[in-house]
This record gives sequence, structure tokens and C-alpha cells, in this order.
Amino acid sequence: MKDFSVLIVEDDFRVADINRQYVDAVEGFRVSGTARSGQEALDFLARPDPLPDLVLLDLYIPDVQGLELFRAIRQQYPDTDLIAVTAANEAETVRGLLRGGIFDFIVKPFDADRFTKTLERYRAFREQTDRASVFSQQEIDRLTGFRDLSPPAPSGGDELPKGIDPITLGEILGFFEGTGTKGITAAELSQEIGTSRSTARRYLEYLVSAGKIRTHLIYGTVGRPERRYIPL
Repeated sequence: MKDFSVLIVEDDFRVADINRQYVDAVEGFRVSGTARSGQEALDFLARPDPLPDLVLLDLYIPDVQGLELFRAIRQQYPDTDLIAVTAANEAETVRGLLRGGIFDFIVKPFDADRFTKTLERYRAFREQTDRASVFSQQEIDRLTGFRDLSPPAPSGGDELPKGIDPITLGEILGFFEGTGTKGITAAELSQEIGTSRSTARRYLEYLVSAGKIRTHLIYGTVGRPERRYIPL
């Protein structure tokens, strides 16, 4: 599985260190650098090394105002994605970031769970978009969060349970719908979508509970039977 490199732009070294710990705790991500000013960020991006996949950007940076650094990075490095991690939540700022193509907006103070979900959603987004050559309308709707076509929540609630990301769930549903598979194990699915086996199993078990797929036990010559997940 590809590791996504992250540049942290944060003038408070204590917050930057916390953000680094959060990034390091999420599978598939590594911090490639930190910058405490807008100029440091631009100098880092101008190096001959490969560009980071993702920039975690605080907007309250001493040597730059408001959205200037965001716009500069977006214009000069269009292939690098950005997530705002900032206390700047004024309506004008939020509108400017959304119009400029920010991937997500995390308002300080935030908890580790919110941070982790954002990175997991980014990983699922990149894994799906990097390997596709064309997209169906359904896939685009999932990527953009079009809610009318989002996978249904379990009965008795309006939200997906903790640990179930809608983009990853949509990708797995798309796999069952688009490949014509007659069944798959958690280990096989983890290879298909680039996640750990435990993550793949969590999503598969959720789909079983939601009535979207069913399971079948495969008995081998030794060991416990293996669960195979089969479309309805």
C-alpha cells in the first residue's frame, strides 16, 4: 500500500508535534516535513524532492494573510491536496477554501477521531481515483459525497457507525456490483482495495448486517472455516 506524504504547516511547534503524532498513528501516512511560516512552506515545496501528497495547512501564519498561502500552493502545485487545520472558521474563509478546492476543513480545537477520519477518507479517495481511468456517475457521486446515492445507514439511525467511511463503503459496494464476483474473503478484499485485513472484514461484516451481502463458510483440511462474502 502506498504511503502518502504529508507536509504540516503550523507556526506553533507544540500543535505541529501533536499533528505529527496524529498523522503517524494513521496507517499509510508519513510526515515528510513541517513548516512554521508561509515562506518555509513554499521553500519546502520548491525543493527538488518529490512533492508531498497532502498539506495540512493552518491559515493563521505570521508572514502571510488569510487565504494567500492556500491560493499560492493551489496555483503553483495543483497536484498536491490540502486540508485546512485551523481556527479560522469565518464564513468568507470557509467559502474561499471550498471554492479553491480544499479537500477538508478541520476546525481547531478538534479530537483525534475527527482527524483520523479525514485521513482515512483521503486515503480511500486517493486509492480509488489513482487507479481508475474513467468514472461512472455513481462513483463520482460517492467521491463528491452526493447523499442521495450514499450507501444506506443501518436501521434505527441516520449515520453510519463509527469506523465505517462512506467513500470506502461505496468502493466496496461498487466492487460487488461492478466485478460480478461470486464471493470474496476479507484477505482477498484487503488486497483489492489496499487496506488491512481487519479493516476489510469490518466493512464486510457491516454490509452483512445491513443486508447487502451474505456469508458462506469454507471448510478446509486444517484450521477454522473461512468466511466468504457473497453478493445477494
